[in-house]
Amino acid sequence: MKLVIIDYGAGNIKSIQFAFKRLGITAVLSNDEVAIKNADKIIFPGVGEASTAMAKLRDSGLDTLIPTLTQPVLGICLGMQLMCKNNEEGTSKGLGIFNVDVVRFSNAVKVPQIGWNQLSNLSSPLFKGIKEMEYQYFVHSYYVPSTPQQIASCTYEFDYAAALQHENFYGVQFHPEKSGEAGERLLKNFINL
Repeated sequence: MKLVIIDYGAGNIKSIQFAFKRLGITAVLSNDEVAIKNADKIIFPGVGEASTAMAKLRDSGLDTLIPTLTQPVLGICLGMQLMCKNNEEGTSKGLGIFNVDVVRFSNAVKVPQIGWNQLSNLSSPLFKGIKEMEYQYFVHSYYVPSTPQQIASCTYEFDYAAALQHENFYGVQFHPEKSGEAGERLLKNFINL
């Protein structure tokens, strides 16, 4: 099993590597096109600001590589958002894998949303063994509105997409690597896809 975490300078890399290590899997950090293309599974992490992260992807050519990948790819937090069409944060254009725009929560709620929140409407093998209303850990100011590509929902101010899927591309708004047993189960499910 070759697992690659895409390295583009915007990620929660160590916690993801430790999470997979607990599952007995070594996750290799790389921005090399050949290594990424030859991986069995890909993690596309992200922490930070969308337009800066997209600039880093463009500078390295990863913006054109990622949408062409054919193996399972899991975008985490900003990684999922970058796979969408556009992002209000820095008004940046995304990779366009998910046909939806990323928007900011209003000032009616505390922004960013930081902490544990419940998932509902789970509809993917990615959530095998994870119960409705089980908690995952979130940290974000921007969100993906409900869309036909969503495979899980969450409520903060209103319902929104907590997870997305399009063909071999998956995205989760939360951080499974920081979400205890439920998050570990999701990562294991991704490996078993």
